Amino acid sequence: MIFNSPERLYDAYVFDMDGTIYLGDHLLPGAKRLIEGLHSLGKPVRYLSNNPTKDPEQYAEKLDRLGLPTPIEEIANTVVTTTRWLKKHHPDATVFPISEEPLKRALAKAGIRMSENPEEIDIVIASYDRTFEYRKLQIAFDAIWFHERAFLITTNPDKFCPFPGGRGEPDAAGIIAAIEATTGTKLQANMGKPEAAMLEAALGDLDVDPANCMMVGDRLGTDIGMAINTGMASTLVLTGDSTLEEAQALPENQQPTYVLDRVDHLIPESIRSDWDWSDSDS
Repeated sequence: MIFNSPERLYDAYVFDMDGTIYLGDHLLPGAKRLIEGLHSLGKPVRYLSNNPTKDPEQYAEKLDRLGLPTPIEEIANTVVTTTRWLKKHHPDATVFPISEEPLKRALAKAGIRMSENPEEIDIVIASYDRTFEYRKLQIAFDAIWFHERAFLITTNPDKFCPFPGGRGEPDAAGIIAAIEATTGTKLQANMGKPEAAMLEAALGDLDVDPANCMMVGDRLGTDIGMAINTGMASTLVLTGDSTLEEAQALPENQQPTYVLDRVDHLIPESIRSDWDWSDSDS
């Protein structure tokens, strides 16, 4: 596997954000002109994130602040998918979200009942929660193990959230692991990538065939995994979590379609040449 820019355009593009379009509070090289170029070509662009610590409005505000004005309708994250899934499959359930405020606000707005009383909890939601504490673990433990009534789902399976400078922060996987280890239960459902629910959230308003769409991200297990699970072409951008060596070590049927060191190389070289794009001036 080597760096290989696509030779054609796709019908629509779905982007992970952190590590693909921006890192921290800065756009990655070529991201702005890529998105503007795709818009000029009439290609729909959608954004996905496994991060449930922000709601779509906050992501829209951030993209706008970074110079990429984006309608809220073009953004979906696990706050959206978790709420939709609960409304569709368990509308009368009482849930205990181990989460930050954006998910709680969305659940309340959707009319989903929340409780910290283990005797009435039907579903425990393990999420990316920087306020996680032993008290919350005890509630989940009692609801699942002692009362034997609740089951466990997660907003996203990520081990950590990457930060600029190579640092990171523990994500929902640590909370999932704590609950599984103490209760003996197993996770029943994941609302984030690589599950197809995320793709449905991104492309639901577009009349496009996923086979003619492109998923672009920096993580093999989530971004590229979702593309493979749903029959999409995929591009791994080496500006975030996963490395070329990790991609090369995967079985061929689990490898990304393309691997790029910068996201604007998604535009075929013939078009980049016509536009006089240079890597040094993006």
